Amino acid sequence: MKKWLKIILILFAIGIIAAGLVYKFYINKAHPDYEKLPADFKMKAEVIYNEYVKDKKASDSIYNGKVVEISGNVAKIESVDTLVVVTFVFKQGDFGDEGIRCTMLPKYNEETKKIATGTEVKIKGFCSGYNDTDVILEKGSLVKE
Repeated sequence: MKKWLKIILILFAIGIIAAGLVYKFYINKAHPDYEKLPADFKMKAEVIYNEYVKDKKASDSIYNGKVVEISGNVAKIESVDTLVVVTFVFKQGDFGDEGIRCTMLPKYNEETKKIATGTEVKIKGFCSGYNDTDVILEKGSLVKE
């Protein structure tokens, strides 16, 4: 009986160590600083939108998971609690505006809210795909020249 107890305790200890390592290196890994990452692609906002509308699958393979810098005229800025979304609109669809929606990093919320509609801006963000109405950028930051 003591032999089985030792084996169980050793397996339990190994399990605890393995769980700790998984937490440290997989679950709790550091996230990239999207603000400081260089843009993989720089383009006009309308270009990336048109590419996604034309061929979603091909565009996903190019842009999804990449940092993209876009420039264009802001159509509107939406603010809910601590979330600020910059919207570039290129057409009206069945369910409203279609274009690009970029969720900004909290650091840029106040500065973004002051941008007037129609102002040309450059925004860098992480592209997370296209939902059949909008190209979605996350972790957005204002690019200053």
